[in-house]
Amino acid sequence: MTQHTDLLSERIAQRVLILRGVRVMLDADIANLYGVQTKALNQSVRRNTERFPEDFMFRLTAEEKNEVVTNCDHLANLKFSSVLPFAFTEHGALMLGNVLKSDRAIEVSLIVVRTFVQLREMLSGNKELAVKLVELERKVSTHDQAIAGLINGIRQLMKTPESSSRSIGFTADLRSKEKL
Repeated sequence: MTQHTDLLSERIAQRVLILRGVRVMLDADIANLYGVQTKALNQSVRRNTERFPEDFMFRLTAEEKNEVVTNCDHLANLKFSSVLPFAFTEHGALMLGNVLKSDRAIEVSLIVVRTFVQLREMLSGNKELAVKLVELERKVSTHDQAIAGLINGIRQLMKTPESSSRSIGFTADLRSKEKL
């Protein structure tokens, strides 16, 4: 990939959000990437609704919109919009490239798909790492218990034995003889 493609891919990755348990991009971000206005992008979607089933695109709720605006500085303009934005999944973003039919849309849609794939691979790697960390944590915790037991045993051995009430051998009680 070229440096331009890498930069664009990084920019796309920064715009991917997780909503309803799915990785998505908002219409404003995709429109910006495709070089069109959000209104024009949404008009194209409305003219081709059959290409955008619910698993390709959904409209955010007011609560989701508020959460996105609060957490994403670059989406501050959405705060004043009366329209709830659309969220596009990986497949929806690819379909937008087909609907918009420009050279830039084709180029960007390919990069968007590649970015989603990279994110999926990274998350998959992270899941494997998480599983290994849990296994290591389990092993270490059992080792910790064993080590703590050893330390307690050593401490017991290091303690000086308590003196018995009577010492061994003969003792003279001089005080008792003086009283006689």
